[in-house]
Order: sequence, then structure tokens, then C-alpha cells
Amino acid sequence: MKTQIQLYNDIKRIVNFFSKQLKFDKYKNKLGRKLALPLEEIISVALFKHKNGIPTKKSVYEILKLKCSYKTIVVNLNRWYYLAIIILTLLLKINRKNQHLIKHIDSTDIPVCSFKNAHYHKTMKGLAQFGRNSKGTFFGLKMHIISDLKRKILSVKFTSGNVDDRKVVINLSKGLLGIFMADAGYISKKLSKEFYQENERILFAKPRMNMKKIITKFQEKLYQTRMLIELNFRSLKMFYGLITSLPRSVDGYFANYIYSLLAYQII
Repeated sequence: MKTQIQLYNDIKRIVNFFSKQLKFDKYKNKLGRKLALPLEEIISVALFKHKNGIPTKKSVYEILKLKCSYKTIVVNLNRWYYLAIIILTLLLKINRKNQHLIKHIDSTDIPVCSFKNAHYHKTMKGLAQFGRNSKGTFFGLKMHIISDLKRKILSVKFTSGNVDDRKVVINLSKGLLGIFMADAGYISKKLSKEFYQENERILFAKPRMNMKKIITKFQEKLYQTRMLIELNFRSLKMFYGLITSLPRSVDGYFANYIYSLLAYQII
């Protein structure tokens, strides 16, 4: 069984590969003080944290015994997360090239704090909003994704918690073709008509129990595969640290979400 240091070195090798492909050298300062840690190591630290479900930056700092101050690593993780966005964008493009015909579309809640603290929360004020899901009311964001039958993520979008899922479908699915499965929250004649492209793509939203709508056996089988997208959400939340209330800046929150997604897709 690999040690944590061996796992960290494996992650560094992967990040170094993408760094060369995407030419991260152009983001490094040619003049002035050098970074306390190379860009590749900063991204590797973040991915190691999320891959291993380590809850805090302090813990990962102590595990890896990094040769810089704790404040330095926190600042740099938040500063350079846009490089993780670049890698994630590339991976999504690769996933799209090998996409399965059948796809799933859904959203999940991302609370930014506990519900009792919502009215006092300042960091994400203006971005986070009150939203509702099957578990009740939450204060935070929504993450909308499209993934395929192989559970590969093809598209991601973040919105406030009160945004109607149907409003993001067209933009989220841009450039994607096939059979798209959704739950009852996506039922809309207008959306179905706008989404449909003959012989190219179609959206099936599962009928509600009280709706007088007949579905085919084929559609019923397709609806049963929707659990796969729920497994993506479950993995991201339970094992990759998607949900947090610890950051003290907007960049800190979004850095956490991006690193979580990248760790889930890259490793």
C-alpha cells in the first residue's frame, strides 16, 4: 500500500505532465522574488488534500511538511486555482471527445454555511442565496453538471441557490448531443422544444407521479440510469471535500470547488 508521500509524488507527476502540456511556465514571474513553492507543487498540494479527504489546509501543511509558511500556502492555493480551472477545462474537452450517447443532467446544493448562520454569513453574500431541495432549505450555491453513462463529467456551471435548474440547461448543454435524462424538476414544454434538435439531441424529463403521461419501456430503463449522476455528487461531497464553510474569501470558496472537481476527474 502506498504511503501518503508516494501518493503525493504520483499526483505531482500528473500535474507536471499537464503543466508542460499547458505551458505553465508563462505564468511564472520572470522578475522579482520567486514563489516559495513552484506552481506545480501548489496545485499538487490542493489535489492531494481533496483526493485524500483531508478537511483543512493546516492538516495537509503538517502532513507534507512544506518548506514555506502556512500563510504562504493558503494564499497561493487561493491565488493560483485558475490554473486548476485550465486543467479541468482540458479534461472536460477530452471527456466530450469520448462522450457516451446517453447523458444525465442535474444539480446539487452547495451550502456555504450552516442554515442557522445564513443571515450572519458575509463572505459569500450576494452570490449565495436561499434555495430548496428534497432535504429542505439551504443557503448557498448550486452546481449544475452534465455527465454521461460512464460518469464522466462533460459540463459544469455554478449558480446561486435560488436559480431554476431549467434556466441553465441550454447554456450548460452547448455543443453536446445525444439523449439527455433529467428529473421532474426539468419538465417544461418550452425547454424541451428549444432543446430538441432533430436526429441530434433530445431531453427526457421524468414525469411526476401525478402526471397522466405514458412512457415507453426504453425511457423507463433510461430513467433508471440517473442514479449515476447522483453517485458523482455523492463522491464529490463525501470523499473529495466539495462542501466547506471554512474559507474566508470568495476565492477560497471557489478554489475549494475547483480543486475538488479536478481531483475527482484527474486522479
